[in-house]
Amino acid sequence: MSLELTISEAIKTAMRAKDRVALDSLRAVKSQILLLKTEALGAEVSPEQEIAILQRMVKQRKDSYDQFMAQGRNDLAEVEDAQMKVIEQYLPKQLSAGELEAEIKAIIAETGAESMKDLGKVMGTASKNLAGKSDGKSISEMAKKLLS
Repeated sequence: MSLELTISEAIKTAMRAKDRVALDSLRAVKSQILLLKTEALGAEVSPEQEIAILQRMVKQRKDSYDQFMAQGRNDLAEVEDAQMKVIEQYLPKQLSAGELEAEIKAIIAETGAESMKDLGKVMGTASKNLAGKSDGKSISEMAKKLLS
C-alpha cells in the first residue's frame, strides 16, 4: 500500500479518535505528497520520494522543537515533538549506532576510502544505500569518525 493511501486511512482513524495532533500531522504529510504530485504533473510519487518527504518533515519539526526549547516555549515545543513522533511512525526502521557503523565500514571498504579526502566518495554511496534508514547528519558524523 502506498504511503498516500496509508496516510488517508490514518487520517480517518485520527478523525474518529478525535486525535488532533495526529490529524494535523497526517494532513501535513498528505499535503506534501499532493504538492509533489502536482509539481510532477500527476506522476506517481516513488517510495524514495515519500521517505524523503517524511525525513524532511521530521527534521523541520526537530529544528522547530530545538528553537522553541531554546526560547523557553515548552508549550509549542511539546506540539512539535508530538507531531514529530506521529510522522516518524511512517518512516522505515532507523539503524542503531552499531548497525550504522557496520554499514559505513562496509562502504569504506567497498569504495577503498582511506582518509578524510575520500569522504565525498563514502558519503555519496552511503547516502544512496542508507536513504530512509538514517539521517544525513548521523551518516556524516559516523563517516568522519571512521575516516579520521
